[in-house]
Amino acid sequence: MAIVLARTIIIYLTLLVTMRLLGKRQLGEMELSEFVVAALMADLAAHPLQDIGIPLLNGIVPVLTLFCCEVFIAAASMKSVKFRSLLFGRPSLLIEQGKILQHEMKANRFTPDELMQELRNQDIYDISRVQYAVLETDGTLNVMPYPEDKPVTARMMKLETEAESYPSIVINNGRVLENNLRWLGFDSNWLSKKLKSEKLGNPENIYLMIADRQGHTYIAKKENGENA
Repeated sequence: MAIVLARTIIIYLTLLVTMRLLGKRQLGEMELSEFVVAALMADLAAHPLQDIGIPLLNGIVPVLTLFCCEVFIAAASMKSVKFRSLLFGRPSLLIEQGKILQHEMKANRFTPDELMQELRNQDIYDISRVQYAVLETDGTLNVMPYPEDKPVTARMMKLETEAESYPSIVINNGRVLENNLRWLGFDSNWLSKKLKSEKLGNPENIYLMIADRQGHTYIAKKENGENA
């Protein structure tokens, strides 16, 4: 049992480090080579766990080899546009000026049902209102409506807007995140005054507090009986 536990932990840590080094994009939409690598890694890593008679290196070495291959392919695709196009393909225009390009749909094996589903996911129900729709190499569909159908912005209305900053968590389940507080340009004195003005007192009573550099905050108190 101890051997199985140790082998599982080693394989898990190897996969964790490998996928982390490959980058965050592997956790979202994947390119073809990334999907192949992820599938093979999962299969190869499972063999030493299913049979303890198989040497552990038989699972680790293939995983590291695939990692090296993916790093090489990623570097080559960054340097060569032709290599990237050959390996990953190119974006395909599925809708142009409100008209479905059926030959592109067929070439990408994209059905009308799939197209309508993707459009509905972006709150678009009328194809004639779509100026361009591009199928990216990772399988996502990016849609560009006609200018008159785009959401109205403050720039279009020529309105003055207040500058905004990226909000960050200041208190997480009763714990003050000092690094985030300093990044926002505040200190513990500001936090104490803010909590006092909201009649909240101790940070341990706060479940979540979010703030931005303008001093705007969102505060959620802990529910009764909840511990830090």
